Amino acid sequence: MGHAEPLARHGHSLHTAVMKARERLMATLRGQAVDRPPVSLYEIGGFKVDPADPDPFNIYNSPDWQPLLQLAEERTDLIRLRSAVREQSHTSWGDMQGGIRDEFFQTGTVLENGNRVTRTTLTVAGRTMTSTTRREPALDTIWTTEHLLKDADDIRAYLELPDEVFAEQVDVAPLIAEDEALGDRGIIMVDTEDPLCAAATLLDMQEYTILAMTEPELFHQLLGKCATYIHARTEQVSRQFPGHLWRIFGPEYASEPYLPPRLFEEYVVRYVSPMVKMIQAHGGYVRLHCHGRLRNILHHIHGMGVDALDPIEPPPHGDMELIEVQRQVGTDTVLFGNLEVCDIENLPPAQFEQVVARALREGTSGEGRGFVLLPTAALYGRQITQQSMQNYETIVRLATGYV
Repeated sequence: MGHAEPLARHGHSLHTAVMKARERLMATLRGQAVDRPPVSLYEIGGFKVDPADPDPFNIYNSPDWQPLLQLAEERTDLIRLRSAVREQSHTSWGDMQGGIRDEFFQTGTVLENGNRVTRTTLTVAGRTMTSTTRREPALDTIWTTEHLLKDADDIRAYLELPDEVFAEQVDVAPLIAEDEALGDRGIIMVDTEDPLCAAATLLDMQEYTILAMTEPELFHQLLGKCATYIHARTEQVSRQFPGHLWRIFGPEYASEPYLPPRLFEEYVVRYVSPMVKMIQAHGGYVRLHCHGRLRNILHHIHGMGVDALDPIEPPPHGDMELIEVQRQVGTDTVLFGNLEVCDIENLPPAQFEQVVARALREGTSGEGRGFVLLPTAALYGRQITQQSMQNYETIVRLATGYV
């Protein structure tokens, strides 16, 4: 499966020379010896941010964020999350511009009570559908307050949209340029949703789970609609930007307790496996992103032949310890995880240090392909407490000093 070159152990103690971040990350993905486990702060150092942008909705211009951003840039193994799609528009399906899209979608953004509110109207097959999102200035997240599709009839109307509506402009030139500029400080990771994520986020969670379980044929039609452009994009980018790491997110929508494990195979494996094959055919590596419970779906994930898995949430958020996952996937899969962001925020530093030490110990023990120390998510508020900052420093200190 994938590109593993199994070693007797993870091998962080088998490579005595100090490695650069890019060399360390790529060796980990290949299952080769490294000087120490890589460490990433996930979105911090991963997302593209501009601390100098004075926009009041840019939380990263807060003085609180500067030491944390500096920590990520200067002391971690950087993994940049990037897309090759121009005018990224999938956070809100209505945020589509130009050409045939304008025949069906109308989108506008206004300020309401200090928040940015985006309203989208879709008119198709004699039906009018709306969605609304809200962005608050103190939080780097978008809340969907109204989902575009409300019921099965809305899905049927949505399926009437011409495929040309979803055509994308793919441009790998910025990826290549940023990869060159990053140099030995880290790697570029192509970031993409899977068809399930694209479909499920069109509906609120309750309606999604009901329809996914009661209308499987209709839901497969919706997944197929989304897969058309996602698979086309994946093939093109993997061919034009070969040999790089990818993150595929969305499979957690079919994990427990949302859907039964049998539907993970139906709604994830069927549509993600072709993406895995495309990426690996061009020398790339696939990191599957799946929060929550893994116990009853790990064999499906393993069976797809993905190269890596994140974020492997420990109980009670997940249902498997890191060491359990490591024993099941063996030398086939690099593990990224498994530090809960809520622990970064809430645990006293002395207690959090024990959590980090355990993750490093379990992630690098026994037979395995590799391990990257990684939080499950990142803080997204304007203020960073002293405790959170100290806990982030602990993550980096323990990882960079691990032998």
